[in-house]
Amino acid sequence: MIKAAAPMTVLLAALMALSLAACSPKTVNDRPPETGDVAVARVDGETVWASDVKREAVAQGLIGEGEPLDIQSDLFRQVLDEVVDRELLAAEAIKRGLDKDPVVQRRLAAARKRVLGDTLVAGVVEKGVTEDNIQTLYREQQKLSATSEEYKARQIVVATQPAAEDVKKLLAAGASFDALAMERSTDSATRFSGGDFGGYFTLDVMSPPYQAALKDAKKGELVGPFAVEGGWAVVRVEDKRPEEPISIEAARPQIVRFLTYGQVRDLLEKLRGGAKIETLLGKGQAVPGAPSEPANAPPTPPAGPDLDGAAPPAPQKSAPAPEKK
Repeated sequence: MIKAAAPMTVLLAALMALSLAACSPKTVNDRPPETGDVAVARVDGETVWASDVKREAVAQGLIGEGEPLDIQSDLFRQVLDEVVDRELLAAEAIKRGLDKDPVVQRRLAAARKRVLGDTLVAGVVEKGVTEDNIQTLYREQQKLSATSEEYKARQIVVATQPAAEDVKKLLAAGASFDALAMERSTDSATRFSGGDFGGYFTLDVMSPPYQAALKDAKKGELVGPFAVEGGWAVVRVEDKRPEEPISIEAARPQIVRFLTYGQVRDLLEKLRGGAKIETLLGKGQAVPGAPSEPANAPPTPPAGPDLDGAAPPAPQKSAPAPEKK
């Protein structure tokens, strides 16, 4: 089966790998790069390791970082074929002298720096984003977070305040909430569930009229009537309890992102503080490769502040129409 040509990014990555390998003794390639690694192919004497295939699968998004990849699976064999193709393409490119092209060398150098930078960041993050740090930040956030209350309630919404007063009197006298909701409520979202809002909720997810009416309500209390969108509501508070705090497993992804960002930020601030950085781009300087606007293009109307921060000119007001006499 004939396969499509590999994209240029794959070819450049392969060129970089082979260029680095060419600078090392030949025997280095025969040693497993990782503990327990397995040789899965050889291309003109160059060993392809299981870790190479797994890394390529991660790069393509076929598996996640840290996920296993069975070397007997169809996916492994598919990615292995692609790695072999990459090796062949890169070797042929070197044979044709493409690695000597100045543009290719710049791109290879950029790819090398990207790999080195990613490796540095990964090492720093691994040391900083530990289970102890995750647990510590979780406990700190739990102490700082204000404890709110959760409500379980049901409602009946009718068109007028007098109609809502009648509903409240009937409920106070022992009428069935479910029956009255089905018979009289105009709120289609809750009517067919006996007026139930659907599980527990906190007031911050409710509209202002509900927040104001329910903030001091007690369990079992009939609240209202009060004006809401679409009419007047009578609400019964079925239950009220302290909000359950978010579990550490639910909070873990956000905590990991926060700690990761902090580690990378601190590292870059330290590096920038010790480096001499000069920005050479002047105002209005053309960027190589940027598209140029055609000479006959119509002028672009002002849509906001210009590069100097000045506001666009205000539109001229039209003269007022003459008064009719």
